[in-house]
Amino acid sequence: MLKQEEADELFLRYAQTKDVALRNKLVEQYLYIAEILAKKFSGRGVDYDDLYQIASEALIAGVEKFDPTLGNKFTTYITPTITGMIKNYFRDYSRAVRLPRRVYAVAADIKKATDEYYSQNGVKPSVKKLAALTGHTEEEIIEALECKAPLSLDSRPKGENGENDAPLYELISDEGNSFERFEDSESLKTEIAKLDDIEKKVISLRYLQGKSQTEVGQILGVSQMFVSRAERKIVAKLKESLL
Repeated sequence: MLKQEEADELFLRYAQTKDVALRNKLVEQYLYIAEILAKKFSGRGVDYDDLYQIASEALIAGVEKFDPTLGNKFTTYITPTITGMIKNYFRDYSRAVRLPRRVYAVAADIKKATDEYYSQNGVKPSVKKLAALTGHTEEEIIEALECKAPLSLDSRPKGENGENDAPLYELISDEGNSFERFEDSESLKTEIAKLDDIEKKVISLRYLQGKSQTEVGQILGVSQMFVSRAERKIVAKLKESLL
């Protein structure tokens, strides 16, 4: 770990030279901040690996943009920067994968029936059993199970210390909640159909099968960073088309 004076000197040298080796050394110096913030926001519907990737990219960008001559501490500058990037990711993620209300309702019935059945029998119910317990068709059960489980924005996930954290709606900025006008999934399906083959695979693996960016990268034979950038580009494209 570098002393503060040494880090300040590195920032000055990097600002003058833009030497990638210096940048990487600074990133390594402050990588612990990305780890802490990724852990803080994990367990809220997005994998830690994905959040760590977002936080790391924000850290790299922060090192590149930081101006040491302004007299600010880098830790003071980078913490809200990374936090903002993570919140933006939650916002984009929630808008892109919003499901029709009927799917939310089926998913809620499935969760309740599964919990009750498991407590009584010690095993999870089959699709056929869930259909009998909830009154929904097997097709509706399968559709809901294939989608990522929805999270209530009023829910209070537990933080690192085991205590209930702030509700999710405080973590996700959504100006005007404009995605409400697209309750029908057909609008989203139409826009997804316009994506290229790789983008469709990313959407399917991430949002239908619930795989992490690392897993998607391994399946497609690309890096996690490639998946992260592709996912954000897809989200932006869908937002622009739908909104």
